[in-house]
Amino acid sequence: MKIGIVWFRRDLRLDDHVALHEAALECDAICPAFVVHAPLLHDARMGAPLVDSFFSAVSALRASLRASGSDLAILRGDYGAELLALARRTGADCVFFNDDYEPAARRRDDAVAATLQRAGLKVRRCTDHVYFGAGEILQTNGEPYRVFTPYRRRWLEMHTARPAFPRPSQRASRRRLMPAELLGEAAQIPSPEEFGFPPFPAAPGLSERDARLRLRTFLTGKAAFYGDHRDFPAQDATSRLSSDLRAGTIGIRTCLEGAVRRMNGGEGTQSIGRWIDQLIWRDFYQQILAHFPHVEREPFIASMQAVPWRTARADLDAWREGRTGYPLVDAAMRQLDATGWMHNRLRMVTASFLTKQLLIDWREGELHFAKALTDSDMAQNNGGWQWAASTGTDAAPYFRMFNPTLQGKRFDPQGDFVRRFVPELRDVPAAIIHEPWRAPALAPGYPPPIVEHGAARQRALEAFAGRRAGS
Repeated sequence: MKIGIVWFRRDLRLDDHVALHEAALECDAICPAFVVHAPLLHDARMGAPLVDSFFSAVSALRASLRASGSDLAILRGDYGAELLALARRTGADCVFFNDDYEPAARRRDDAVAATLQRAGLKVRRCTDHVYFGAGEILQTNGEPYRVFTPYRRRWLEMHTARPAFPRPSQRASRRRLMPAELLGEAAQIPSPEEFGFPPFPAAPGLSERDARLRLRTFLTGKAAFYGDHRDFPAQDATSRLSSDLRAGTIGIRTCLEGAVRRMNGGEGTQSIGRWIDQLIWRDFYQQILAHFPHVEREPFIASMQAVPWRTARADLDAWREGRTGYPLVDAAMRQLDATGWMHNRLRMVTASFLTKQLLIDWREGELHFAKALTDSDMAQNNGGWQWAASTGTDAAPYFRMFNPTLQGKRFDPQGDFVRRFVPELRDVPAAIIHEPWRAPALAPGYPPPIVEHGAARQRALEAFAGRRAGS
C-alpha cells in the first residue's frame, strides 16, 4: 500500500488543494501533517494578528479532518526531522507539499526535500498558492516579466487558452485520509501566547467554510459595484478575502472560477474584471519575489539604493501610532492597529506618506505592516511598498506623491471613515474634516500636521532626483 504525507503550510483547506489532490491520485492512504517550528514564529516579521488568524485556520482544518474520521498530525521541531519521523511511524514513502516563493521558505523546502530524499522518500512539490507558477508566464526571450501590463496581457491569454480549474481534492481524498487512530497520539495545536504573542481579539477566525461564504457573498452582491466603490474606505465594498488567501483557507482557482462564472452571467462584468485584475497583481508580485528574491531587502531598481532616507524616529512613531495630523493617514493607521487590516487605497496613501512626505525608508513601513496585518504576505506587502516608494517594479514615478488631504476629500468626502477611527474629529464638519487645522478649536487633542505637504514634496523631489529608473 502506498502512503503519502501531505504537508500543510499556507494552504489550510481540503478542497482545491493541489498537493492533496496529487496525493489522492497517487496514494492509497494520506497522512495530513502540519509542522510547528518555533524559530519561524520568533521571526521579526511575525506579529500577533497574523499568528492568531493563522492558528485559527489550523484549528479549523483539524476540525474538518476529524469530521472525516482522520486528523491533522501536529509536529513540533525541525521540519525535515519531524516529517521523516512521521514517515517512519506511518510507513509513508512520499511527501507532497505546495511551493512557497518566499526566499526563506524556498531555502527551507530545498533543505527538507534533500533530507527526505536522502532517506529514500519521494518528494512531490506542487504549484497551488498562485494561479500560474512563476515559471509559466515568461517573455518570448525566456525572461520574467518586470512590468505588470504586459504580464497581465499574457496572463489573460494563458487563462483563456488553458484555465486552471479548482482541484476536487476533498472528494478525491475523502476515502484515502488515514484514520485518526493510525496517526499516533494527537498533539495539541499551540496557542499564540506560548510563543510570546499577546491575544489579538480582532483577528478573523479563518476557516474554509467561512472563506467560501465570503466569496459567495461578495460575488453575488458587492462585486457588481466593486469597480465604482472599492476606493472608498467607509464603504464595505471589497471581498475581504486577503487573509483567507494568505492562510490558504480558499484556493485561487476557486476565486477565479467563481468570478468568471459571475462575469459570464452578464452582471457587473467590468467591475468583476477589476477584481480579477487584483488577483493577477497577486500572481505578478509572487513571480517577482520568486525571480528577484533580492527585493526582500533591497530595491528592485538598483539605482534607488542611493535614496538618502531620513532617520527620524519621532516621525516614524507618529506615523505608526496615527498621530501625523493628517486625518486620513491617522485613521488608516489606527484601523490597522485596531483590526489588523487596512483598506487597499489607504495602504497606498500611508505608504506614500511615510516614504515621500516623511522620506523614511520603505523597509521600516514594510516591516511594520508585516507585523500588524492579518493578511501579511511578503510578495504583496513588499510589492506594494516598493511601488509607493518608487523603488520597485511598475513603480509610481518618483515625483508622484499622494496628497493625503486631497485623497481624503476625494475618497472620504463626508469624513465617515475618519470619524470612525479618529474620535477627536467626530465633531468636525465635513467641509474641514480633512483640514482640521483650519479650526483647531473643533478638534481638541488632535495634533497639528507633523510636516507641511508642499515642503515635504520639494524635499522628496530633491532626494529622488537623478535616481529614477534607468539613471
